[in-house]
Amino acid sequence: MSALPAADLADLFLHFLMLSLLSIGGAMSTAPEMHRYFVAERGWLADADFTTAIALAQAAPGPNVLFVPVLGFQVAGVIGAAAALVGILLPSTLLSLGVSRWGASRRNTPGVRAFTAGLAPVTVGLVFATGWLLALPFVGAPEHRLGALALIGATALVTLKTRLAPMWMIAVGALAGALGWV
Repeated sequence: MSALPAADLADLFLHFLMLSLLSIGGAMSTAPEMHRYFVAERGWLADADFTTAIALAQAAPGPNVLFVPVLGFQVAGVIGAAAALVGILLPSTLLSLGVSRWGASRRNTPGVRAFTAGLAPVTVGLVFATGWLLALPFVGAPEHRLGALALIGATALVTLKTRLAPMWMIAVGALAGALGWV
């Protein structure tokens, strides 16, 4: 981890400000764009470092957004973590507060109901794209392809068919990885 110049820190902050407004369904839905920015465009992180940061943050207790400061920290230390976290939280928090107050008084209007219903497929698509991106490094490894595909399929099936807490699926995945199955 090296110190980023002020211009790059500002760009990091502004990029996360923009991503905040696109993170319908949570910050995880913008992980493919974060990957493009950190790995492909800037070259600040390798694929494995990006995936590891997300896995580490998702395994920790707390909110889903924890992976954002981990990514920022990896490229610029504490100041990078702060820039990424404030950038991702500030606009969406202010917008959410304003819209929720406005929408609460208009909850039963056709426009608000249609908008809410229209966001569901967008959120599902963004989360699917994130899952696909995070699975690629593991699916591509020939020695783990079948195990990884089976684990991904089983996780998707359990998620869709039960109300089992995600922590149990993370634990099964960790055990499978520790035993060398994936």
